[in-house]
Amino acid sequence: MPSRFPLDPVALTEALIAIDSRNPGLVADAPGESACAGFLAQVLSGWGFAVSVDEVTPGRPNVIARIGPTGRSPLVLNGHLDVVGVDGMEHEPFTPTTVGDDLFGRGATDMKGGIAAMCVAAARASAHGALASEIIIAAVCDEEFESIGTRALLAGGLRATGAIITEPTRLEICPAHKGFSWIEVTVHGHAAHGSRHDVGIDAVRHAGLLLHRLDAFERDTLASRSHPLLGRPSLHAATIAGGTGWSTYAEQCTIHIERRTLPGESAETTLAEVESMIAAIASERPTFRAEARLVAAQPPLDLAVDAPLRGVVIAAAKARGLEGRVSGLSCWTDAALFNAAGIPALCFGPGDIARAHSAREWVERADIERATSVLEHVCGAWGR
Repeated sequence: MPSRFPLDPVALTEALIAIDSRNPGLVADAPGESACAGFLAQVLSGWGFAVSVDEVTPGRPNVIARIGPTGRSPLVLNGHLDVVGVDGMEHEPFTPTTVGDDLFGRGATDMKGGIAAMCVAAARASAHGALASEIIIAAVCDEEFESIGTRALLAGGLRATGAIITEPTRLEICPAHKGFSWIEVTVHGHAAHGSRHDVGIDAVRHAGLLLHRLDAFERDTLASRSHPLLGRPSLHAATIAGGTGWSTYAEQCTIHIERRTLPGESAETTLAEVESMIAAIASERPTFRAEARLVAAQPPLDLAVDAPLRGVVIAAAKARGLEGRVSGLSCWTDAALFNAAGIPALCFGPGDIARAHSAREWVERADIERATSVLEHVCGAWGR
């Protein structure tokens, strides 16, 4: 690396893509974020940021970099350094390659282009003497698995007046996204020889009764709910497993359900919905027995319409020649954790989430530049 990396967001995106930062929580023997964090910390330090590299767990660091008037109306620019696996990719994952205006590589859209844009934006705004507020760069680990990076950052007492998560939004302003609940249902039967219908209770067939209820709930109830930016909630049966052999009644069957939630819905309410279905089936079929448990959940995001952050980002987008369109994200992001901690948050960044985790991942070079320009405007306007 040169002593001072150029203030070029595309070049920084390429450099970050070239560093394998696959998440070890998702991929066995993956290297994690250390090398990528170390490189970015050197770049930011060379640009005049006050930088710390904080290990959340061994080999899993966050990079925290600050620039501008210390403690004055801090604005966080947040992105995750980890990427998912590369099996089945149709191009070299860690060799950044440009075809036309498109930059290919794992993490190009999710979300090293966004990290590069936010870092260069803050550095440019500072170099132009435009900062009235402190800008905090938070390049975190593990968003793709358990978000231990952002959780640790917030648990450590981070204070800010706003946060922009530079996830790929196609340069749209996204103040809302869905949450999710993972619910495991265990259906119990009674194992018996396949010829003993008088003794056996088929857990797999009973699981079908619940699947039928879930299908009706998805079709009739969830389809009737809506959010102006996010549309309707949803659920799907992600996996089902049960039984031991052809001639044995299944003693147990397990269903994993993912429920995508809207603002106003919670993990507790989604679990209660499934438990209500189980109770209704049991009242009709005395041999039906099952229990549900919540395995994991993340909250949705819904930033208030009149939140100052929303207005500032829209104005910045329009000032830099974009439409300033407001939309919702179907995926989950760390923005929800900031918002839940009392730090107003939204998503804005280059790239398209539809390309994330895919066999072909790319980001438009011009959109990295556009995102950088908008974020530089936001940094200069914040706190004035």
